[in-house]
Amino acid sequence: MSANPQLDANGALAHLLTLEGLPRAIILHILDTAASFVSVAEREVKKVPLLRGISVFNLFFESSTRTRTTFEIAAKRLSADVINLNIGTSSTSKGESLLDTVDNLSAMQADMFVVRHAQSGAAHLIARHAGAHQHVINAGDGRHAHPTQGLLDAYTIRHYKKDFTALSVAIVGDILHSRVARSLVHALNILGTPDVRVVGPQTLLPAGVESLGVRVFHDMRKGLAGADVVVMLRLQNERMRGPLLPSAQEFNKYYGLTPDKLALARPDAIVMHPGPMNRGVEIDSAVADGAQSVILPQVTFGIAVRMAVMSILGGS
Repeated sequence: MSANPQLDANGALAHLLTLEGLPRAIILHILDTAASFVSVAEREVKKVPLLRGISVFNLFFESSTRTRTTFEIAAKRLSADVINLNIGTSSTSKGESLLDTVDNLSAMQADMFVVRHAQSGAAHLIARHAGAHQHVINAGDGRHAHPTQGLLDAYTIRHYKKDFTALSVAIVGDILHSRVARSLVHALNILGTPDVRVVGPQTLLPAGVESLGVRVFHDMRKGLAGADVVVMLRLQNERMRGPLLPSAQEFNKYYGLTPDKLALARPDAIVMHPGPMNRGVEIDSAVADGAQSVILPQVTFGIAVRMAVMSILGGS
């Protein structure tokens, strides 16, 4: 039995729960596989038969239009049967436990679960409980991880910058509540990025964040100096307990990405954002819609990356 719960006895990917601890070869295999799927979107018939006969259940206990939609598109392009469950109005709101729900879906011959949940560790719990032929993809759990977002961000960076081993990447904003930031930091470290920076006010950085292998900046101008990639994060007000910031306007003044702050990064720096964006808070429209923004290509690449993960799991 593999020590990593995501890998099977042969070291192949059985579930995608977190990027932390994944072998570099597996991450590169996902990115390379995704590259082969990007062109599928340009075909007249946007389908390949790799998951024909496979049932994919989208279990979204927490709302997310973008992530759920891209998973659904990805599964359908692989010819899978996709079942979307609106959990908010289903059995768990009537008192049925998470694992009871999974057991009932397993009885319906579910092959793959895409799970988004407000509690950290929910996807791991389901993976431990799943049958030998079933695969679990974590689509975001609490503050913990969002591995496919981390992978699509890494894919985007590789697409535009080619090589991770000479890059400076600045991740700016609400790091404390961001599972996206954690997953991207793990991916960048595994892929050999020498300079990963987190930029934000003390109140929005996790205690001991340096242990993740990042450099910490509280001054955005210093944090952006010479960066090749700037990743902006939204303020996750729904996860905040108590006043961590004076106001959105104050945050924008010190940590909003404006054209003059972006000018401190390298001239060919790219700007990324996992969405949804709060224009005028963490990012100005002039930047979001500007020449250095790759925010919409990120969404496109996200479909290919999720196709790659599902096809690799479905083929194992």
